[in-house]
Amino acid sequence: MFESLLLFGLGMQEILVIALIVLLLFGGKKIPELMKGLGKGVKSFKEGMNEVTDITKDEEKKDE
Repeated sequence: MFESLLLFGLGMQEILVIALIVLLLFGGKKIPELMKGLGKGVKSFKEGMNEVTDITKDEEKKDE
């Protein structure tokens, strides 16, 4: 799970500090709303990337 974060040079201590700062800034009640919004954003981004891939594949088929 944390392997991808380790690529950015973040260790466990840094992740905990960032989580604590987020908790202090937004409070415990606001974090689930933020995560829900983040999840929707990631889903929308992935759908957009899939559309671009589909369009590219369709154009390649037309060129053949």
